[in-house]
Formats: sequence, structure tokens, C-alpha cells
Amino acid sequence: MSNEQMQISGHCLCHAVEIRLEKPNPHVEICHCDMCRRWGGAFYSALTGESFAISGEESITIYRSSEWAERAFCRHCGSNLWYRFLPTGSRSFLAGLFSDADRYTVEKEIFIDEKAAWCDLSGDHTRQTGAEVIAEAKEAGFDPGQD
Repeated sequence: MSNEQMQISGHCLCHAVEIRLEKPNPHVEICHCDMCRRWGGAFYSALTGESFAISGEESITIYRSSEWAERAFCRHCGSNLWYRFLPTGSRSFLAGLFSDADRYTVEKEIFIDEKAAWCDLSGDHTRQTGAEVIAEAKEAGFDPGQD
């Protein structure tokens, strides 16, 4: 698979929901925050693209997980699908939904101060604490507050 791949497709366990990412970022961002860990069992592996298309929307349940975010899952098989940051509308999708993303590398890990000891990832990439992530958000004009 090439980093120049223009499109990748993924799906939930039961194939009721399918997602197509156009011009995917060939890297994954990992979030270790407590909420993502509870949602996914380990950490959230986020994959983004320039645009996306979703089919099977009738099979999707959306959960408002905080004042600024929602998370989606397949109502049939329970596969987690995406995280949506409400102030900007941006979405990231679970990298595990996309077989073509299996060889992508980790670009950065966030909320590393909340990660479980058994979630240590190797590699030379950016690692940020929750305080660093929140400071960046505030610099960008958004105050996520506390959950």
C-alpha cells in the first residue's frame, strides 16, 4: 500500500456500516484519555482523511460523550466507528475499521499521563500529556474544561 493512496474503505464487524475515506492521512493518532480507554478498551486509534462517505447510517447510534464530543457505534455489532469534535465538526474514525491502514505508523499519542501501563507503544513519535493537549486547545481558542 502506498502513502499516496487516494481512498480506503472500512466497515464494522457485521458490515452494516461502511466508511470510505478520501485522501487518508497515512498516520494514526492515539488517544489514551480515560474516556477513550473506556470506550475502546485500550486506547483510541484515530484515522482521518480529507473527506469521507458513510453508508448504513440507519445502523448507527450516536452517543454524546461530553459537552464537546460525540461517539458513534454500530447498533447491530457494537463496533465503535468515530469520534466527532462538535465545535469544528471534524471526525476521526477508528483505524481498525480499515484493513488498508494496517501498515500506517503512529504520528502521535495524546493524554499519555492517563494511559494504562500495558498500552506502551514503541516508535519515535510525539507524545503529549493531557495538560499539553488542553494548553494547545486553549491556544486555538477552545477551552475543553473538565469531564
